[in-house]
Amino acid sequence: MEIARKFINMFSNVPILGWLLGIFTAVLIEYYWGYDYISYYLGLPKIPVLFGALIMLKEPIMIPGAIGYDLIVYVIPILLVAKASNFLTNPVAAILEKTPLWMSSIIHLVCFYGVLHLWAGINDYRVLIVKLTLISIILTISINVINGYQGEFSCSHPGFMAIGAYISSIITLYFFVNDKTFGAAVLSPALGPWLFPFALIAGGIAASLGSLLVAIPSFRTRGDYLAIISLAFMFIVKSAVENLNVIGGARGMGGQPDYAPLPVIFIWTMLCIWIIHNFVTSIMGKALNAVRDDEAASESMTVKTRKTKMTAFTFGAFWAGIAGGLFAHVLAYINPGMFSINRLAEILAMVYFGGLNSIIGSIVGAVSINVLGEALRPLELFKWIIIPLILIFVMIFRPYGLISFKEINAKRLLRSKHKREQGV
Repeated sequence: MEIARKFINMFSNVPILGWLLGIFTAVLIEYYWGYDYISYYLGLPKIPVLFGALIMLKEPIMIPGAIGYDLIVYVIPILLVAKASNFLTNPVAAILEKTPLWMSSIIHLVCFYGVLHLWAGINDYRVLIVKLTLISIILTISINVINGYQGEFSCSHPGFMAIGAYISSIITLYFFVNDKTFGAAVLSPALGPWLFPFALIAGGIAASLGSLLVAIPSFRTRGDYLAIISLAFMFIVKSAVENLNVIGGARGMGGQPDYAPLPVIFIWTMLCIWIIHNFVTSIMGKALNAVRDDEAASESMTVKTRKTKMTAFTFGAFWAGIAGGLFAHVLAYINPGMFSINRLAEILAMVYFGGLNSIIGSIVGAVSINVLGEALRPLELFKWIIIPLILIFVMIFRPYGLISFKEINAKRLLRSKHKREQGV
């Protein structure tokens, strides 16, 4: 224990820039020497996809090689570079602290995206996993507004996601694609990437309007009625799209153009985090917390509880619609089965695993469950035994999730070594 504490203290003064520089160095090592040299001499058939987890589960004989690869490529370079670059990164971090917080945050995010893009670009599988993980972050944060900050239990997120996916797909296929169902493109396909954000927003607005069908009857009552009505709404949406042959019915809808590359999804995810963080820390967010803690007391303090809950509910539904639109254009195909009870279980697992009332917790939950699910894919059926068991243990020992009731403090996160030593 003492050794671990000393190890943590050794790196406690490394700023975010130092860790980013270390990760960048590790990715460069993997990019240039991972396949031809390191993996070859360690006896690995290729570069490990998810830090060797897939290889270790498929072929246990490769476990020493995969662990050695992780140490050589990731662990040792990141720790060495992060610590050795203190003399450079701390002065730079101190300079950035004097700039406006938004500017410093953007600089750090650009650096982070550069590292992420380079790491994911090593193979197409990584790109797909990163895209789906970023979309899961949007879904998890948006449902946390309802199930965490609002204190309700909603089961309608797959329905909102489906509405956003189908509406945005219909718009892009109708206007920018020569489609068998909708005919020739109405507008030039060259305009598609530029107008794609409007298609996503239209899907989000449609999801918000659909959420009123749940919110209006639900918030006139108390108790568990929201869970029942929202679950019914999810099945209604699924049944509706299954029986609408004009949009493919049960066969689904395909051919969506590739308007969601990694940079676009990354920008939408960062916008979602920023906007929802501002929402939950605003006066409306404080009112939402008050309603969650004691609705009767909130009403006596002149908080319009029904309006507050409906605003938060439609706000969360909007971002679920955005996530659905991105999801449809990443896979270039959707069908009603993608928005069923299984999708609901995944979303709820991510939000409750990461933590309620916490944007950081939502991010941790989305990344953890997605990466864990992919890492355990070789186990097939056993994957759906291991993940629920992990969730059960989390619910027993951490009922509110791994990281709950924690807000993002960008100013504290981006501070330099000098500020850390002062405890600022």
